[in-house]
Amino acid sequence: MSDESTETAEEAADRGAPSRLGRVLLGVGLAAQASEDFRDMEDTIEYAESAGVPMPDVAAPFASGMMVVAGLGIALWRLPRIATGAAVAFLTVVTATMHDFWNADEDDKSGERLAFFGNLAMLGGALVFLREAYKR
Repeated sequence: MSDESTETAEEAADRGAPSRLGRVLLGVGLAAQASEDFRDMEDTIEYAESAGVPMPDVAAPFASGMMVVAGLGIALWRLPRIATGAAVAFLTVVTATMHDFWNADEDDKSGERLAFFGNLAMLGGALVFLREAYKR
């Protein structure tokens, strides 16, 4: 057996550091973004209503709260299957329905495109961590 194939416990723990950092960054980012919705919930509800969301006065605060909790769950890796699953479900629905830049007015198209691709990137990260949650 060569020296290259032996790995200390410290080296094995360090190998997971980028994943831990990624989880914290994704989770804090999701929670912070969702918490912004609470700063002006009236605008959030109005935006949801304009996108055709049913019962926007209930759905918008519920979805924002769910994402704060999911983001914190991902960052702290608590109930990771539920936290990552909630984030994936939210981002899948919201990305396609709320940020459909292809249907947006010319004035709104650029902002919606940016939000769409930002959500798409977060969805990719959430999917990676969803897989991690089910590996354990």
